[in-house]
Amino acid sequence: MATITNIHEKYMKEALRQAKKALALGEVPIGCVIVHEGKIIGRGYNRRNTDKNTLSHAEITAIRKASKYIGDWRLEECTIYITLEPCQMCAGAIIQARIPEVVMGCMNPKAGCGGSVLNILEMPQFNHQAFVARGVLEQECSDMLKGFFADLRERNKAEKEKRRRLLEHIQNP
Repeated sequence: MATITNIHEKYMKEALRQAKKALALGEVPIGCVIVHEGKIIGRGYNRRNTDKNTLSHAEITAIRKASKYIGDWRLEECTIYITLEPCQMCAGAIIQARIPEVVMGCMNPKAGCGGSVLNILEMPQFNHQAFVARGVLEQECSDMLKGFFADLRERNKAEKEKRRRLLEHIQNP
């Protein structure tokens, strides 16, 4: 018999697969899946730069696909798995979609709205709250993001050095 932990890890691995798709595009590697009755009905990964669209977050894409599959905007019997704690827009969309359970990989202390900066997901002032599970495959989720940002810093540093050398060459031929 599968335990809740095993089930959460199974679907978080699917969310990590989505995050790898974002990584392959050079996007911040964030992935998401939505599960209904043991079946993935919505998948998404970060595509903001690719689509040039603020709304192209993993969660928004997955919610759109799950809603289309269900045929309703209410996703009341679903669980959403996200590799990174959602931002304010995505946390709000999760509550608006009436998703009752949110499973997160790692926290986002600078911009997270599932318990870090704010906790939109569990605010009693709203007419709907979600049960939140945090830290599922946290290390794997965190390592992917840390690796991405370390590589990005290196690329930015190399690009800055390249521009500096070019400018120096132009000024002193």
